[in-house]
Amino acid sequence: MSVTPLLEVRNLKKHFDVRKGLFGKKTAVKAVDGVSFDVMPQESFAVVGETGCGKTTLGKLVLALETSTGGTVRFNGQDISAMNGAALKKMRSEMQVIFQDPYSSLNPRMTVEDIITEPWVIHDMHKDPATRAKKLAKLLDDCGIAKSYLPRHPHEFSGGQRQRVGIARALALDPKLVVADEPVSALDVSIQAQILNLLKDLQKERKLAYLFISHDFSVVRHLCTRIAVMYLGRIVETADSETLFNDPQHPYTEALLSAVPVPDPSIEKRRKRILLTGDVPSPLKPPPGCRFHPRCRYLKEACKVNDQVLIEAKAGHQAACEVLPFKDAPSAAALIAL
Repeated sequence: MSVTPLLEVRNLKKHFDVRKGLFGKKTAVKAVDGVSFDVMPQESFAVVGETGCGKTTLGKLVLALETSTGGTVRFNGQDISAMNGAALKKMRSEMQVIFQDPYSSLNPRMTVEDIITEPWVIHDMHKDPATRAKKLAKLLDDCGIAKSYLPRHPHEFSGGQRQRVGIARALALDPKLVVADEPVSALDVSIQAQILNLLKDLQKERKLAYLFISHDFSVVRHLCTRIAVMYLGRIVETADSETLFNDPQHPYTEALLSAVPVPDPSIEKRRKRILLTGDVPSPLKPPPGCRFHPRCRYLKEACKVNDQVLIEAKAGHQAACEVLPFKDAPSAAALIAL
């Protein structure tokens, strides 16, 4: 029996119009340019890529915080772009977000109690004081927040404590999907592990699905079951987590994995890294053909001409590459662990 995706994204695009100079010609920044993927119920799906690749814009499009240029986003079988008013408000109660910066995402004038319970006010829920108190106590317990924090303000807490408040706020409406936009990148490494373990426990207990946006492969490997790699507004590879780490099928993924630190000093000293040449091209004028070809060590002439689309490299493993498979490429296992 097949499971229906909770979130279906098809050929999603977001182009921002910009003008070169005061009287210059209008052009478009293709922040998201034809992205498709599914997120299944209770799944952790990661979108990974360098800064500026469009992954945060993608998260905003999924949440209907940005209007798409083209394509569709369907949540629970319903097209979000066709929603407005009460229908959109109800949908948003089932899709919540955890932001990157736990300080700027919290209102400094509000107490912790007001921040966590604000979604109930907006959606007119839990008016009964007894029910409200019970729900709040459960949220605090689940997210590891002491009751004594409730009358205090965000500036009185550390980054990790503030992020717990942000997580509690996101879970207040019992959503089905949580978009987590770099939720641990602003935290110390030791605190990152605590927050990731918390997110994992909450997912199991509350049956959540995550769309996890990150630039850190070591973070998503710990939490996510499937990974999509994004480059210059497009997904260039997608597979389950272990397959992607053990057998990358795109040169960009391969290079990113070679840069993941290994905790064993002896292995770290001996392993090979792939250094990408050149800079990330401008999204104002992406290169013709494969967008990665100016930095690719497997470059062929056809790569400069042929636009690449995701193809089935192996069962359940898609990549957008002209030179598949890498017959002369070292395996990811050799690059990561030797």
